Amino acid sequence: MKEIFPWRTRTLLIGAAIGALTGLGAAYLLNQRAEKRGEALTISSGEGVKLGLLVLGLLRQIVLLGEEKTRK
Repeated sequence: MKEIFPWRTRTLLIGAAIGALTGLGAAYLLNQRAEKRGEALTISSGEGVKLGLLVLGLLRQIVLLGEEKTRK
């Protein structure tokens, strides 16, 4: 029996859904923090750079997840 979605397509769809939900959650939390402080949401360029580096570090860790299994 043929699968509706091959494993690669399924992985991409699940990853996209997780990424979208994570981004939505982060935006919600940022909005909540701004509302509690009674100010408009602002993110400085320094905070943007920090966030970008954190995302790159996370992606690097995801890529390295299977590396230890292949080395053994």
